[in-house]
Amino acid sequence: MTEVTVISLGKDAITTVLLVAGPVLGFGMLVGLIVSIFQATTQIQEQTLTFIPKIIAVLVSLILFGPWMLRVLIDFGTRLLSNLEHFIS
Repeated sequence: MTEVTVISLGKDAITTVLLVAGPVLGFGMLVGLIVSIFQATTQIQEQTLTFIPKIIAVLVSLILFGPWMLRVLIDFGTRLLSNLEHFIS
């Protein structure tokens, strides 16, 4: 296994992780921003108010994007295992 192969595998793994985690993190961040703007305009200073909407947004995004996320991860794992003997030699 050469350095180029290791770097390529690492790049593919990081790209896959960012691709899979992106929608969930994006929804959580968007809901957090909306709740923060709501808190700033109404001057509500309750810190625990942001947790429930963020948790709900993350769960909804997992339900919506879960099958796609699973397919991307399975494709990455299949591609990795199908090229295993190329990586070892």
